Amino acid sequence: MKTAILIPTYNESENIIALITEIDRQGLGEDVEIIVIDDASPDGTGKLADDLSRRMSHVTCIHRSGKLGLGSAYRTGFQEALQRGCEAVVTMDADFSHHPRYLPALLQAAVRADVVIGSRYVEGGGQRGCTFVRQMLSRGANAFARILLRIRAHDTTAGFRCYRSSVFSRIDPQQVKSEGYSFLIEMLTYCSRMNITVEEVPIIFENRTRGASKISRGEIFQALRTVFRLAFRSSRRA
Repeated sequence: MKTAILIPTYNESENIIALITEIDRQGLGEDVEIIVIDDASPDGTGKLADDLSRRMSHVTCIHRSGKLGLGSAYRTGFQEALQRGCEAVVTMDADFSHHPRYLPALLQAAVRADVVIGSRYVEGGGQRGCTFVRQMLSRGANAFARILLRIRAHDTTAGFRCYRSSVFSRIDPQQVKSEGYSFLIEMLTYCSRMNITVEEVPIIFENRTRGASKISRGEIFQALRTVFRLAFRSSRRA
């Protein structure tokens, strides 16, 4: 399948070159394009991505005017991938928490599933380098979302995913209201409600060792509001 790998970035100069180099080491074939969506990183991440694109024809960097958010970056990337005729779209973080070694498994599973999640919470998955508090917060948030939104997938907040392009003929990402990591919950909720096939493959989530985390208290509260909004909307339709 012709595949786009979307990498939203903000201040990832310490990681972006190594990440793209590691993606290329996976031997994914010539039909894979890497699209960096950079939110005007002050540390020069966008310039580094441009330097790579001049040497590597399968790498592109989309420059945006400022820090517009993760959900907005995904919408921009999805639109670009579909315009290029990609049949599969992978989303992943730039900080190596989603290691490229799992890309072959995601793409293999996408042959039979519409959405594939790189999951911490299925057999064989896990987390490394995360504090106990962060692990409990993540597990609690996932359990909360799964129960209220009736989602079967175990890792509802995972950003390491592969979408078949056919998903976007049924769900328009431009209509997904959430920003930040809440976008991930909302997209998965719509997939679940439309009976789109979702499969999870195990990954070890590795906490970043370089650069600063982008998750804030505001992101956490926004995710909670998103879950309540989606659950309320569902109850009104029932």
